Amino acid sequence: MPIAGISEKEIQIPEGVTVTISDGLVTVKGPKVELTRILDHIRIDIKVAGDKVNLSCEYPRRAENALLGTFNAHIQNMIIGVTEGFEYKMKIVYSHFPVKVSVKGDIFVIDNFVGEKYPRKAKIIGDTKVVSKGDEVVLTGANKEHIGQTAANIEKATKIKGYDPRVFQDGIYITQKGGGASA
Repeated sequence: MPIAGISEKEIQIPEGVTVTISDGLVTVKGPKVELTRILDHIRIDIKVAGDKVNLSCEYPRRAENALLGTFNAHIQNMIIGVTEGFEYKMKIVYSHFPVKVSVKGDIFVIDNFVGEKYPRKAKIIGDTKVVSKGDEVVLTGANKEHIGQTAANIEKATKIKGYDPRVFQDGIYITQKGGGASA
């Protein structure tokens, strides 16, 4: 039964995953990958007790209660990332000029976009793996934020300015998001 004035969250740690916390640095280690993140707030207490992570805050204000939920979501995403990984699927859409994409190091290169002479480029963040198969681009990795930012960079790189987006729908768009990829 929750105690009045204390807000608490609890996360179950799956088998094969270890969570350590020291000075606000949360480290989640899985079978293949290790993720670290700073989750530090003076009023929020994060502890590992057995196979559970406990987050608590005494007499939280609205912002601290929201931050408690944010920390909870970050730790859960880290656990999913080290066990299953994340996968985003994107679709290449074009009407007249066939788009050619490639990966060069940590840069995603988009050639012949709407017939342009020079390629457009998007930065690949962190350890995100980008694979192109036909008109589909698949992004996989353990860190959800890195995958999401890489997908946003690719979408932004293919944004057409000065034209009606209902008519000129060329671009690369996210079609599917989810966990369950092999990281």
